[in-house]
Amino acid sequence: MVDSIGDATPLQIDMLILQKRISQGNLENIAELSEDLLNRSRSTGERDHHVEARVRMDRALLGIIDANLVGAELKWCVDRLNALCSGTALHGLALLNLANWHRNSGESIMSLIVHADIRKDLGHPEDIVGLSRLEAARIYVTLNDLDPAMRHFWSARQSFQRNKMSSESLVASLEWLDLALEEVSDSAPDMENRLANAAPRETGEATWIPSNPKDVKLIVEELFPILTRDLSGENRNDIGLIIDSSNILKFSLWKEILVERIDEIQDPNVLDVLQS
Repeated sequence: MVDSIGDATPLQIDMLILQKRISQGNLENIAELSEDLLNRSRSTGERDHHVEARVRMDRALLGIIDANLVGAELKWCVDRLNALCSGTALHGLALLNLANWHRNSGESIMSLIVHADIRKDLGHPEDIVGLSRLEAARIYVTLNDLDPAMRHFWSARQSFQRNKMSSESLVASLEWLDLALEEVSDSAPDMENRLANAAPRETGEATWIPSNPKDVKLIVEELFPILTRDLSGENRNDIGLIIDSSNILKFSLWKEILVERIDEIQDPNVLDVLQS
């Protein structure tokens, strides 16, 4: 909402202070402080529709308002910001929050519909688009709709990489790999082809397409140096995925390196596989 502090109004500065407190988990007197900002944003002297929408969104997310009104309030914020600043980061954030509310309310399809409104061609920042695609992919997994899940994980990974969001890219890659290893086929289209040729499907149409081994190898080669910096930890499903990839692709190098460093591994399941 503010390009620079020098251009900010007193209300916008106080809004930024409130946001910092929320991000730090300092919620003491947050209801009173946010209500004061909300009243100021509606006043004749300091009226600011952007601040009003942001405060109302935060108050809904923090549970300051009646729980029965949260969905309607988040929808109001989306509609208001769509009118004020469609395609901005703030508008995208409002859509993300509304989509998550629908998912948490058991309304997966409605959540996907909202996620579909977060698009790069509409101007939304790529980091917001990436987060949306990651959440949409997870919803498709719960619906057992695995082809679009894989496409959305891949799309999220690409968005995160372009924005140097390494942690998020790692998560998207691991979740994609977990699905991809269900079936790997040399005749399967690669992910770039699947993204380029994605089209609306008929209801009831099969939604599973095997992964291409080249994509699996690409992902593991990206992940391997990151995941093997530290092999400690008693629950290393990520290392397990690398071993599975090594076995499926019949590419022994990754597994051989892990065997050489077996003394660093603590996960009993990983140890059993490597020692078998």
